[in-house]
Amino acid sequence: MDRLKYRREFLAAAHGQKWATVGLVLQSRARADENDPRYGLTVTRKVGNAVVRNRARRRLRAVAQSLLPELGRKGFDYVLIGRAGTLHRPWDALLADFASAIEHIHKPGRARASSGDTHSSSRAPRQQERPVHGREP
Repeated sequence: MDRLKYRREFLAAAHGQKWATVGLVLQSRARADENDPRYGLTVTRKVGNAVVRNRARRRLRAVAQSLLPELGRKGFDYVLIGRAGTLHRPWDALLADFASAIEHIHKPGRARASSGDTHSSSRAPRQQERPVHGREP
């Protein structure tokens, strides 16, 4: 299974759909091709030191390699983000977290525009800024 290697690929997935669970955060985006799914892993320093982050990464890699061939869709990129719960979550629960996240992302009716925009286009127009210190312009 192919991995995401470049920063631009991770950033593109960050603009796609997201779903957070106790054990991980899953980001995904649809590519313009029909190749096999690819995945990337990231764990920030907030989770712990290098030893802790590497352990979390190994667990996430094992989750992706065991479930993505079955649950992943062709033409999609997935980024698994480690959380503090990634380390202490029981293995079955971590697998269930990933399965539920991928299910929510691919739920019918959750599809976004191909641009990956996650914000609603029906926002109210921005209000005119108020004068500073009560002075009129």
